[in-house]
Amino acid sequence: MEPYLLIDFGSTYTKVTAVDLAHPRILGTAKALTTIEEGLLTGYRNALTHLVQKTGEIKYVKRLACSSAAGGLKMVAVGLVPELTVEAAKRAALGAGARVIGTFGFNLTAEETTRISRLKPDLILLAGGTDGGNKECLLHNGRVLAESSIGAPIIIAGNKIVAPEVEAALTAAGKECYLAPNVLPEIGRLQIEPVQKIIRELFLSRIIRAKGLEEVNAVIDGITMPTPSAALAAACRLAAGSGERVGWGELLLVDVGGATTDVHSVAEGFPSEPQVMLRGLPEPRVKRTVEGDLGMRYSAPALVECFSARVIAEACGLSEEEVMNGVRERAGKVNYLPTDEKASRLEETLGYYAVKGAVERHVGRVEKFHTPYGLSYLQDGKDLTNLKTVIGTGGILVNSAKSGKLLSGSIFDPARPEILKPISPKLFLDQHYLFSTLGLIAEERPDETFLLLEKALVEVIPENPETK
Repeated sequence: MEPYLLIDFGSTYTKVTAVDLAHPRILGTAKALTTIEEGLLTGYRNALTHLVQKTGEIKYVKRLACSSAAGGLKMVAVGLVPELTVEAAKRAALGAGARVIGTFGFNLTAEETTRISRLKPDLILLAGGTDGGNKECLLHNGRVLAESSIGAPIIIAGNKIVAPEVEAALTAAGKECYLAPNVLPEIGRLQIEPVQKIIRELFLSRIIRAKGLEEVNAVIDGITMPTPSAALAAACRLAAGSGERVGWGELLLVDVGGATTDVHSVAEGFPSEPQVMLRGLPEPRVKRTVEGDLGMRYSAPALVECFSARVIAEACGLSEEEVMNGVRERAGKVNYLPTDEKASRLEETLGYYAVKGAVERHVGRVEKFHTPYGLSYLQDGKDLTNLKTVIGTGGILVNSAKSGKLLSGSIFDPARPEILKPISPKLFLDQHYLFSTLGLIAEERPDETFLLLEKALVEVIPENPETK
């Protein structure tokens, strides 16, 4: 036996998975509430106690962890044109596992600088201008940040002509800063991998200390990545396959949590019809989006606000007052569990709309426009209509008896043909919530990871969301 302990320090739960990599199999899984206030070590030990009750005592070869505890990596992106450099910076941050809590375009004002300070970001990504393009915006924003009281590390990834000058000004002001290649060196070309590497390195050093993870890091073999990066690594492994094992190909992973719903796609997303033209920045093949207003607990009130209490009430057969009472209860209790049939109906409906809203924001849209030569179409974002695999993970999906109903929120709606969701995908459930933990070994042990991921998935049948 070659046992590994894989740990995910989540904002709500600390999840532990014991695996045997000699004969790839899951030995056991367990979870306990993440104890941020009293230290993460307590929650880890509680989860480990539950695991030992299932597996007995095991001497592990390695203990590896990922973390999104205390909100994960909170990042602010600053750039020139919101649709270009700000968007490029945002994609770099999300792909590296950060949670973007604010974006700012053009020259920063005093009021915006105050807002950034109040957001208390862990990192700031400062972009602006293509290489050889606009210089003034990056110079201005660099000076503003240098003169501010903001203490977060700053990654400079803008116009290469003036980026060293900005770095010098920030360094002279005592700021911790890092110089990276431009995220948008020329219009239409993204260069986000170098920035993502720096973000991950900062996570493994400064951010681990800032989040109080040093204590737990001393009793394991390392917190090696942010949780979203681990989940994305697992999705990429499943899509690509390993060795002689053929991968699943392009896929979509939906992770419904208490505070956010994350969507990961491993797909090109090019137009599926010849008359459709792409608009905007090119989409990365591996893409992640985070929706902070579409969660099941802390952000449940925002989820209802997105779709309205009336729509949610009609969908689950409750009154609007019952919906709002249930939502307030969930928002105030992160470990809330439904205790009756009405509460379960509301839970399923919220889960369905979290999936629906998050996937609709992740995929692309197509817009008609008229030309002298007839009707044409413009596509923004990814066309995932032909994608054949959607995978669901997260507490609500794992614990629901109607996960197929919830995941049907990811499927194309003929009434909204402009939203390019998958038309006829197969739906799968990560039945033991393993994507984040198995992602920890996706690079080190690709064959074993692929086999364990395949074993973890069970196909579920789509269900009409209007069925009560």
